[in-house]
Amino acid sequence: MTTFDDREHAFEAKFAHDEEMNFKAEARRNKLVGLWAAGLLGKTGDEANAYALEVVKADFEEIGHEDVVRKVAADLKGKADEAEIRAKMAEMLIEAKGQIVKEVR
Repeated sequence: MTTFDDREHAFEAKFAHDEEMNFKAEARRNKLVGLWAAGLLGKTGDEANAYALEVVKADFEEIGHEDVVRKVAADLKGKADEAEIRAKMAEMLIEAKGQIVKEVR
């Protein structure tokens, strides 16, 4: 193998790893947002975890995260608007990435 081939394989491996980490971080973000929303809905324990799983599954409906925003906004019905939900998603993405980094170490 040439140096170019080695670099190409290393780049492909890094890209695959980065994509996997992004997927995990977004799924965890959605779970955290689901738990936050569950709290606003008065759900606790297993009921809150089940709701958080519904939010994670909602992200698979279409590309992007608008499907999650729509689901949570519809469920919260005025307890939080879309801007607040998006802000919470941004906050939880940072939290999710931090949790994943701690787990990898």
